Amino acid sequence: METHRTGLGPADVVVDRAIEADARAIARVARAAADDLTTRHGSGPWSRAASETAALRGIEMSTVLVARSGQGVVGSLRLTEVEPVTIDPARFTPVRAPLYVVDVAVAPQAQRRGVGSALMAAARTAATRLGADALRLDAYDDPAGAGPFYLRCDFRPVGGGVHGGVALLYFEALLGR
Repeated sequence: METHRTGLGPADVVVDRAIEADARAIARVARAAADDLTTRHGSGPWSRAASETAALRGIEMSTVLVARSGQGVVGSLRLTEVEPVTIDPARFTPVRAPLYVVDVAVAPQAQRRGVGSALMAAARTAATRLGADALRLDAYDDPAGAGPFYLRCDFRPVGGGVHGGVALLYFEALLGR
């Protein structure tokens, strides 16, 4: 799909669409990222990670992007038309065809090296190709949340909410405007 230079080393990180054979690696990265957040911030909703079965279901039912390096899969995210239950659509700009960015994870050893930014850039490209006019997502309103990262990726904050007792921040990126 796209190649992005990161700080990982001489090899580029390539972001492309996941295939079924990637499910185990996607789950491994999600578990490592969740474990790292738990170690740094304590137990919380971020402590849960996708199973291989859930990753496989995501690949089958939506668009999953993976970041690959010489180390294998080092990050992933999922684009879906299905509005997550954590999202309050009233907070977002009304659009015809939004896509939701969910299940974002970057392996701890690959964080702060451009992998997440490469994934988000590829998500914009993929969303545009899929006919979406906006990307929407939420982040934990907590130091363990990725809100500052999404701001650096040119998502704009559109409010927040609470789901299941967890405070969330909402972000959107309008495409083609």
